[in-house]
Amino acid sequence: MKNRHEIVLAGSGGQGLIVCGMMLAEAAILEGKNVVQSQSYGIASRGGLSKAELIVDQEEIMFQQVQKPNIMLILTEEAMKAHAPNAADTDVLVFYDTTLLEAREGPNYIGFPFTLMGRELGHPGTANMVALGVMCQMTGVVTQESLEAVIRQRFHGPAAEMNLKALYHGVKLAQ
Repeated sequence: MKNRHEIVLAGSGGQGLIVCGMMLAEAAILEGKNVVQSQSYGIASRGGLSKAELIVDQEEIMFQQVQKPNIMLILTEEAMKAHAPNAADTDVLVFYDTTLLEAREGPNYIGFPFTLMGRELGHPGTANMVALGVMCQMTGVVTQESLEAVIRQRFHGPAAEMNLKALYHGVKLAQ
C-alpha cells in the first residue's frame, strides 16, 4: 500500500462530505498517521459545491495543501466538472455516484449507485458512508476498524447503527 494519499471528497452541500473528511482524518490519526484536512463549501451550505481535502501520510507532511490527488470521491456532476483535470489522470482513482452522475469510461473510474444504496438501506443520507466504505476498502487509506471506532465516537444509538450498516455495505461492495 502507498504511504501517502492526497484525497479530494467533492459534491454538494448536505451530502456529508465534510463530515466524511473529518472522520477519515480521525481514523487515520487513530492509526498513528499524520493528517492534514481542510474543507470548503459554496455560499449556500446546502446545495452549493462542497469539498473536503486530506493528506494522509506515514511521514511528516511539509506542504499542507493537496496538489496532486491520487484518490477522489465525487458525488455530483458539478463536482466532477470542477475536478475534471485531476480525474482525467489515470493514476487517480475516482470513485463516483452512478445515481447522480453520467457513466464514465476509463480504468481509474469506479462507479457505484451510492445514493440509491443509501435509500435502499433506509436513509439516502448514508450514501456518503457507503462511499467511504468502498473507498477505504479499495485503497487501504484507513482500516474498517478505525472507521468503526470513529463512527461509534461521533454517533450514538440508532444513528451509529445506521452509519455502521452503510459503512459495512460499502466495504462488502468493494470486496
